[in-house]
Amino acid sequence: MADFTAKDVQKLRQATGAGMMDAKKALTENDGDFEQAAQWLREKGLAKVAKLAERENTQGTVAIGTDGNAAAIVELKAETDFSAKAEDFVSLTQKLADLVAAKGTDAVRELADELDALKVAKRENIELGRVIRFDAAPGNVLDTYLHVQDGRGVNAVLVELAGGTPELAHDIAVHVAFTKPPYLTRDEVPAEAVDKERQALLDITKAEGKPEQAWPKIVEGRLNAWYKDQVLLEQGYVRDDKKTITDLLGGAELVRFGQVYIGV
Repeated sequence: MADFTAKDVQKLRQATGAGMMDAKKALTENDGDFEQAAQWLREKGLAKVAKLAERENTQGTVAIGTDGNAAAIVELKAETDFSAKAEDFVSLTQKLADLVAAKGTDAVRELADELDALKVAKRENIELGRVIRFDAAPGNVLDTYLHVQDGRGVNAVLVELAGGTPELAHDIAVHVAFTKPPYLTRDEVPAEAVDKERQALLDITKAEGKPEQAWPKIVEGRLNAWYKDQVLLEQGYVRDDKKTITDLLGGAELVRFGQVYIGV
C-alpha cells in the first residue's frame, strides 16, 4: 500500500485543485510520489477536457506584449467570460504575449504546461487563439492600443508606420479598435468578396426600380461606399470624418496593422 498521509493529500489538493478522493487515488496509484501523482491528475483532467473540444469558446482575453521594437498580440479563448476575467487566465495571456514579443510566435510552446493546467482548473474548452507579432523595420514606428473591459483585454491593435510619429501611430491604432477594418488597401480585398457585394448591390438597385441605364453608375457608387467600410486607408477618421486615414497620414506610410478582438 502506498505510504502517504492526510497532509500529503491536502498538499496535492492545494497544488492541483483536485477533490479529496481524486487526490487520494492519485497518490495511491503512484505509490505516494507527489510529482507523479500531480502529473497523473493533470493527464486525467486533460482527458476530460479533451471531450469538451467541440464546445463553443467565443469568450476569452487578449493581451499585448512589447520588447524593444517588437510587439505581439495573443488571444486565449474560453467558453465563459467568468473564466476569461479570472486573474489566472488574464495573467497567463499576458505571459504568453510577453513571451511572443521577446522570442517569436513559436515561443508559446514554452508555456504549454501552464495552459494545460488552466484547462484542467477551469474545465472548459480553453485554447490558444490568434497570435500576431510585428518586428518593426529600423526607423519605423510601432504603437499599440488595448481596450480593457472588466479587467481583461478585449480588443488589441498593432500599427506600424514609416515616416510617422508615435502619436500618429497611436491615433490610428485607436481608430482601428473602433472601426475594425478587415483590410488595409483595396488590393487586399478578395475578388470573390467584391463580386459577391457587387451582385448584391445590383440586385438591390434593380429591386428599387432604378432605370437600367443607371445601374452601373449606381452600383459602382455603392461599391465605393462599401470599400470605405472595408479598407482602412479609405475610412473617415473617427475624430474627424471629413478626413480619411490617408489624409491623416500626410507623408507617412501605414505599413501594416493587426487586430484581435473577442467575439469573432
